[in-house]
Amino acid sequence: MQMLSPQLTLGLSLKDEATFENFYAGRNQEIISALKNTVYGRGEKIIYLCSSRGQGGSHLLQACCHEAHLYQQRSVYLPLTQLISMSPEILQGLESLSLVCIDDVHIIAGNAAWEEAVFHLFNRVWDTNGRLILTAHGLPKSIGITLPDLVSRLSWGVIFQLHPLLDDEKISALIMRAHRRGITLSEEVARFILTHCPRHMGTLFAALNALDNASLALQRRLTIPFVKEVLQI
Repeated sequence: MQMLSPQLTLGLSLKDEATFENFYAGRNQEIISALKNTVYGRGEKIIYLCSSRGQGGSHLLQACCHEAHLYQQRSVYLPLTQLISMSPEILQGLESLSLVCIDDVHIIAGNAAWEEAVFHLFNRVWDTNGRLILTAHGLPKSIGITLPDLVSRLSWGVIFQLHPLLDDEKISALIMRAHRRGITLSEEVARFILTHCPRHMGTLFAALNALDNASLALQRRLTIPFVKEVLQI
């Protein structure tokens, strides 16, 4: 009998589009290479990513899990923003996996039960020679964690700062994402979207998704008048 994946057991799923191929690296190519090496088991055992909202940290953790699956390795993606309302006992046994990805560690700051649970999971993963990749909105000492031993553990691995995309890189990212969806998006239209929408990449990709759906339904090309009509800008 095939075991359910830990991801499904937790009632969570990975976004299909959250892959390395679907991520515009910009100035983050070194980080992408390091993450892949960790997934393949030939890189750092612990990676800590400083990633602000909209910079792609969640995307990259899910990409690591997708990549691990391709190499027949068991992994789990833990978005603490969604899990914080649950009992930290859900972390029990996850050290049996090859890769554990923990998103938004700062969310548990000040929650003694969760801080201790993550600390013990960290130790178990380390002792079983597993790999651990984490994200947070700041450095380990600056995110409000109150358990000193956990702050220490979070600093054990290599720490990377994700670089935000510059405006021209955001345009390239939109064009790349559109191309992967089978949409023709000109640089002129992409720049118009960037200029008239919030520059948060999640918002920009949501706008692109809305345009894709409308374009398919109405059989219209992505032009500036069409973008204005659909996005009401």
